[in-house]
Amino acid sequence: MGERKLHLNAFLMNVGHHEAAWRLPESDPAAGIGVDHYVNLARIAERGTFDSVFLADTPALRADVGQRPATSLEPTVLLTALATATSRIGLIATASTTYNEPYNLARRFASLDHVSGGRAGWNIVTNAVVEAARNFNLDELPSHHARYRRAEEFVEVSQKLWDSWEDDAEVHDKSGVWADDRKVHAIDHRGEHFTIRGPLNVPRSPQGYPLLVQAGSSEDGKAVAGRFAEAVFTAQQTLDEGKAFYADLKERAQQHGRDPDDIKILPGIVPVIGSTEAEARRLESDLQDHIVHSYALHRLATLLDVELTEEDLDRRLRPEELPGEDQIETAKSRYTLVVDLAKREDLTVREIIHRLGGGRGHRTFTGTPEQIADTIEHWFTSGAADGFNVMPAVLPSGLESFVDHVVPILRRRGLFRTEYTGRTLRDHYGLRRPANQFAQPEAVPAQLS
Repeated sequence: MGERKLHLNAFLMNVGHHEAAWRLPESDPAAGIGVDHYVNLARIAERGTFDSVFLADTPALRADVGQRPATSLEPTVLLTALATATSRIGLIATASTTYNEPYNLARRFASLDHVSGGRAGWNIVTNAVVEAARNFNLDELPSHHARYRRAEEFVEVSQKLWDSWEDDAEVHDKSGVWADDRKVHAIDHRGEHFTIRGPLNVPRSPQGYPLLVQAGSSEDGKAVAGRFAEAVFTAQQTLDEGKAFYADLKERAQQHGRDPDDIKILPGIVPVIGSTEAEARRLESDLQDHIVHSYALHRLATLLDVELTEEDLDRRLRPEELPGEDQIETAKSRYTLVVDLAKREDLTVREIIHRLGGGRGHRTFTGTPEQIADTIEHWFTSGAADGFNVMPAVLPSGLESFVDHVVPILRRRGLFRTEYTGRTLRDHYGLRRPANQFAQPEAVPAQLS
């Protein structure tokens, strides 16, 4: 096994992760539905030899469309376009297990893996907003636990569908045999949520399965991650919290008989980069000055399930007005992260808004390229991360700054690749191609005595 290297994923979101990025003079507020914008971002990340790019998704339009760009293209469709515009970088899309069916989704990701030559990844989410539920024949959001029970069976069924074709099922014998139908399997799944016969109508893809990614840090989320996830996107504010989460997920994977190295932990980091620390602080201040407080208050109130008005901006939240995590049915782990952050740093509502404006709970780091490389290295070598989910505050400039100024430092320190050595997304993450659960193991010849 070679020397351990960082894994870097570029989380691409509209014109940047900071909620005020679209208001800057440099930004194009319409870029979020421009394929050329995302092609440019993917090529910048590929120039930086990132492992992958990632698109989030929620199958609903936010109610506050007046305050921030809210539209988004369907991510697997967009990634198919990016697959033809790039050659090596991985392509990860979010897709909900609550508002899809396994056959359609397994087919979509198998198709993306074929189109991209083995670069597809699936970010498995349950989706935590009631607006999405109301777009799919539901009046209310299913309970947190119920969503994760469905998710676990959904992934299990998807794996069966991806395995329904053995690797050598296609024969292509022009004498009259296109495929060996003995190697194409009905899955005949009957479970709590799904009854599916199969097989899939797409042959087994280059990676076998897309890279399986998970982003929930609640107890239910970590249970699913320990069983299935090969990369975990997580929000961690302190090194100690990061180390505890890292150790927990590695242990959970091991309890499922997995190699702990086969689950990569990638905390989010929102870098705000300046050539000097003072310049970086000015960039951060400029973004904060463009925050629309009414919008940010609404988002915070929704997350915390409390009533907030502009009169509350300069006060601190009282413990007695906050619900317990057990009362939250939306994003439990993010709720707890924000409450803990506010308590630990004794923040006012306005200060919470400023801290969340860049990354919605992910760690924002403002400084020089050397300082950002230092914090990445420290987390990586301290057992808190296998790499990072890089979330530039402003796009494309923030990603360009990271690639041009931070990546070279990480390379000089021997922490990050200088070129791609593999072709597939699994190659980049150092992960094996999964065995097919329906294939018969090859017979081992008997030894002569």
